[in-house]
Amino acid sequence: MRKLIAAAVVLASTVAPSLPAMAATARPDTYVVSRAEGVLPEGIAVTPAGTMYVTSAGTGAVYRGNTRSTELTPFLPPGTDGRTRAAGIHLDGRGRIFVAGWDTGTLFVYHPDGSLVAKRVAPLAGAALNDLAVTDDAVYVTDSGTGTLWRATTTGPRVGELTPWLTPADFPQAPGFLNGIVVDGRVALVADQGTERLYRVDLPRRKASVVEVAGGRMAADGLLLEGNRLYGVVNFPSGAGEVAFAVDLAILDADRRTARVIRRSAPASLDRSPTTIARDGSRLLWVHSQLNNPSPAPPFTVTVVRGLR
Repeated sequence: MRKLIAAAVVLASTVAPSLPAMAATARPDTYVVSRAEGVLPEGIAVTPAGTMYVTSAGTGAVYRGNTRSTELTPFLPPGTDGRTRAAGIHLDGRGRIFVAGWDTGTLFVYHPDGSLVAKRVAPLAGAALNDLAVTDDAVYVTDSGTGTLWRATTTGPRVGELTPWLTPADFPQAPGFLNGIVVDGRVALVADQGTERLYRVDLPRRKASVVEVAGGRMAADGLLLEGNRLYGVVNFPSGAGEVAFAVDLAILDADRRTARVIRRSAPASLDRSPTTIARDGSRLLWVHSQLNNPSPAPPFTVTVVRGLR
């Protein structure tokens, strides 16, 4: 889910190192998630084989397709299992599908065949589960509503209950809108769009500190971490009172305590309102949610991010 940010961003001029060349394949630049009204797609996950999953913030549905085909189809119907809203989505090493249920306050976990594995409710009023990151033994979920970072164990076939891993008091400043999250070993990077900060979370010690960001900010919606390269979907003033969206690329230090924003993608307009990103081979894909469009209309799409790899 998206929170708009109103301050300007200045980018450094340093050129980013190139990604390794990857073989080109004939894949579409635009994917149709749905042609139905009110879908408002939000989260995306893409497997190495090219299977794409996209959630619906509007209905709670989950759509599935392949990056070689332009059309996605319904995979998990809207409203089933109480899933009336859906935000972040990720898969674990078993192929299980983890879905953050936004203001339902619920984490849903599904088998690859679509059968329900677990349904875990955050035991706090006002919880809004936004994004998540899956590790070998746990899933971590950001809560935009209460400022809590939740954790559930995933060891073996069982998914544990949601436990508050960090409370608002555990952050240097009480979060205003926790959003994107990525995990690298024992460290998580968590974006707070409310305070416009990026936090480094030592997961075993359950301790958060501020990442010093130069050349811009990484208070992002969706985050993607690849080595020392951190991608984030941000929004910013584009002039004449308008807001635009882009993917910013930052280079992290080895200990994940500093970040330097070095590059920005081609922008997207407010009515498109991209939310989050996923890697598909040499390309980045982002979801056009239309969440900030006063008159959202189908088709709802996923497209290639331009001007950045």
